[in-house]
Amino acid sequence: MKTQNQRHPFGKPFLFIFTCLLLMMLVLPTLIVVPSASKKEVVDSVEKAQPENKEPTSMNDEGEAVTVSVMRNQTDKIEDIPLETYVSRVVANEMPAEFELEALKAQSLAARTYIVNQMLHQGKTKGPDVTDTTADQVYSDDTELRERWGKNYRSKMEKVQEAVQATKGKILTYNQAPIFPAYFSTSNGYTENSEDYWDNEHPYLRSVKSPWDKESPKFLDQQTLSLQEVGKQLGVSLASSTQIPLEITRTNSNRVKALTIGGETFSGRKVREQLNLRSNDFTVTQKGDYLIFKTKGFGHGVGMSQYGANGMAKEGKTYEDIVKHYYQDVDISSLEETAPTLVTKK
Repeated sequence: MKTQNQRHPFGKPFLFIFTCLLLMMLVLPTLIVVPSASKKEVVDSVEKAQPENKEPTSMNDEGEAVTVSVMRNQTDKIEDIPLETYVSRVVANEMPAEFELEALKAQSLAARTYIVNQMLHQGKTKGPDVTDTTADQVYSDDTELRERWGKNYRSKMEKVQEAVQATKGKILTYNQAPIFPAYFSTSNGYTENSEDYWDNEHPYLRSVKSPWDKESPKFLDQQTLSLQEVGKQLGVSLASSTQIPLEITRTNSNRVKALTIGGETFSGRKVREQLNLRSNDFTVTQKGDYLIFKTKGFGHGVGMSQYGANGMAKEGKTYEDIVKHYYQDVDISSLEETAPTLVTKK
């Protein structure tokens, strides 16, 4: 018979164990599910934080695309090209990829400035902004560059793009406006004042020394033309078997300012372009019924010499040094500040 103080041998221990088991049955599933849910949230967060793997695009800092309308000479069709892509492909055509990186950066600035200046002055029209020829800047698409460079395409294009990226969104300005950034291959040791080749005088296109050009493979050239051919190209009568009187005047950079031949006077530019000479720094000597033209330099001589730029880069000069040598008193400005109408157009 039990007394009041007697208890069942399994009373409290049993209740304690039963309670623990019950709690474990309720809590364990929650402990199992919650970490799983937390892990998923972390994974989702990481995935959302990862940038999308997209091809690089030529966008300005405001996120608006700036495109260039290019008339393709071979297809007679207009192509719309993102600005920085256009600049890369122009640099790939206008300057050897083997040139120093700082020279390629200077070329990138000039190429970008040219097209920006062109687009601002031309305004919005239904036609193209530029052609793909030397009438503007030489342009080739990616397929054409791959065909030309073959197995060297990747290394050359990466170098060009590095130069373009380093100057992205920057242009050359004078008095806060884009300049006309004339450039050419090789000088005769000096660049030319703009008014001595073209009609317009630009304060930043002044004659400067360019001694590096003497190392260019295009520094010297010689062409022999018949009197008949010269007369035909210049539109003058040059009698054969006679000594032709020649008179030459020169500019301060020693280029031909004017040539008098056959009783007619022509500008050095006219003679160079009509006779397809490399430069308007030339001498002329007659040998029988032929005229021998010896030239120094390659191109019009105004603005930046590309071989000169490469020579400066080899000496450790930066692209800023290069452009400020060949373009006097210019600034390097952002596209957003100088050409906001291009940046915001859609």
